Amino acid sequence: MRLRKLELKDKNGMLEWIKCPEINRYFQFNPETINLDSLTEFIKQSHHDPNNKHYAIVNNEDEYLGTISLKNIDCKNGNAEYAISLRKEAIGKGISQTATDRIMRIAFLELSLHKIYLNVISENIRAIRFYEKYGFTFEGEFTEQINSKGEYKNLRWYAMFKKQFMERFQDKVDIIN
Repeated sequence: MRLRKLELKDKNGMLEWIKCPEINRYFQFNPETINLDSLTEFIKQSHHDPNNKHYAIVNNEDEYLGTISLKNIDCKNGNAEYAISLRKEAIGKGISQTATDRIMRIAFLELSLHKIYLNVISENIRAIRFYEKYGFTFEGEFTEQINSKGEYKNLRWYAMFKKQFMERFQDKVDIIN
């Protein structure tokens, strides 16, 4: 498994997870507004946007498995937002762990960021378990923060600091170096 820049050939795989009801039930955007044309534009813009880094997660055959991102990169304050989404067939295979290791390496070692944060709808238990197991720290919950499909939902906020990452991976030279 590796990360690479998004390519136009990834758009069908992206649309697959975006339209999958099992995956999109926790989205903070309306998946019905997304189509192949909008994904084409998103991919093209992703190559020129210094404030957002979106990567395709691919297997050894370069098959698209999902997208992982650093969004709203703020170099002045040393932080960025983390996001990941996988195709249904890639879930539960350890891909999130490996991809997150790699994006955190980019965030903390290449971009020299101080903090990576994320938010997740409080009902998304599977994602919350992953974030907590990975080592993200719970920072708080915003009550009825977003309107998702006509219902107000709570958002849980998590963060990881560079120091945490370095301590977590101090024995894993392949991650840090």
